[in-house]
Amino acid sequence: MDKTIQFIANYDDWVSIKKLKIEPGMEPKTVMEFLASLGTGIDKKVEENLGKTIDLNKLNKEIDEIKTGKTEEEISEALKAVTKRNISAVIKEITSLPDLQKNEIKELEEFCKVYAVKKILKKCELMIDYSEIKIPGMRKTKVK
Repeated sequence: MDKTIQFIANYDDWVSIKKLKIEPGMEPKTVMEFLASLGTGIDKKVEENLGKTIDLNKLNKEIDEIKTGKTEEEISEALKAVTKRNISAVIKEITSLPDLQKNEIKELEEFCKVYAVKKILKKCELMIDYSEIKIPGMRKTKVK
């Protein structure tokens, strides 16, 4: 049996077919780059669907108000701001959907917290995922 990694997505406007056949002597770097390209697309779709589920505009506005910078202190303060009351209150507000059960709301809150942390770190100009690595030969996803 061949060793392969396959990913097939056929969902709304997202059609993606990625396959990698693992052959003897293949560099682990090749597998790593393949998986990084998968992760990038998946993360983007998670955030896109989060935005379809709740109103991320309110959270984005609150995050945009947070002062960021590149020093350790500025990054630390920016991350602390994510756990402060104003961000938590917005997350509670936008995830409190009447048709959801308590555990579903908690799950959405956690997705929002991860979203907020990633957005803050990106605002601080830190590399937050593998999409920011320039891999020779790997195409960047086109932004519409």
